[in-house]
Amino acid sequence: MIDFSRDKRFRIKNGKSFKLAASDPSYTAGLDNNEAAKRDLNQEQEKLSKLQEKLYASKRHAVLVIFQALDAAGKDSCIKHVLSGLNQQGCTATSFKSPSKIDVSHDFLWRSVPALPERGSIGIFNRSYYEDVLICKVRPEFILEQHLPGIETVEDIDKKFWKARYESIRNFEKHLHASGTTIIKFFLHVSKEEQRKRLLERIDDPEKNWKFDVNDIRERELWSAYQKAYEKAIRETASPEAPWYVVPADNKWFTQMVVADTIRGTLERLDLQYPTPEEGIQEVLRKARKQLVQE
Repeated sequence: MIDFSRDKRFRIKNGKSFKLAASDPSYTAGLDNNEAAKRDLNQEQEKLSKLQEKLYASKRHAVLVIFQALDAAGKDSCIKHVLSGLNQQGCTATSFKSPSKIDVSHDFLWRSVPALPERGSIGIFNRSYYEDVLICKVRPEFILEQHLPGIETVEDIDKKFWKARYESIRNFEKHLHASGTTIIKFFLHVSKEEQRKRLLERIDDPEKNWKFDVNDIRERELWSAYQKAYEKAIRETASPEAPWYVVPADNKWFTQMVVADTIRGTLERLDLQYPTPEEGIQEVLRKARKQLVQE
């Protein structure tokens, strides 16, 4: 099986030359959506479950998985299908909606900190602090709500401002990595045509009407601007410590395979081990077993 976690077509460690247009949202590596693909996903889920147990037992590493995407790219379904088999005791998921008044009264990284995973745990971010260089980049008027010093109008939000934000993110992720957090960032790359089909499905299927938001249509009109914002964010923040994975998202089954394989491969490279038993524990276990057997 292909090791997607190391595949240079998806993994971006140095974004200087990254071009989003070079990534094909419909790419499937020559695989078909068949029973074999489903079995591969099931096998990845089983491996993930075992690796998570080691992660939780060792308490040496934390893992932060970030999902970013345009509307209808499949973030929710990917999280559901790939990570549903994890033990919830060692896994937390946070969905970042529009920031509250309290959120915007702090720095833009502030609300992410309480949701960070502790060592031994996996944290899943459905959207993240990257929204502040994505949606805010496309709609800079949202920055005005943060009442930042020296920012009175949209015209005050210049290249220097965005450069500082990217730098803040790089430094934040570098700090997390040095503190024992492994970061995996996914951009689910959906095509404009596939998004159109999925939005129509939300409208035409009564059971999916609840998923539809009229704002999705407004944001779709800014498609080109969002493509540029994502490309810039990936170029500025991809690093060996916190790589981006640009995952084709037109075929959900393939998206889920790549994500599952990438997380599994990343966990395996941590070389997770169960804690070494304390000295004398074998004698304690022997006596405990004898007592239980004799009951």
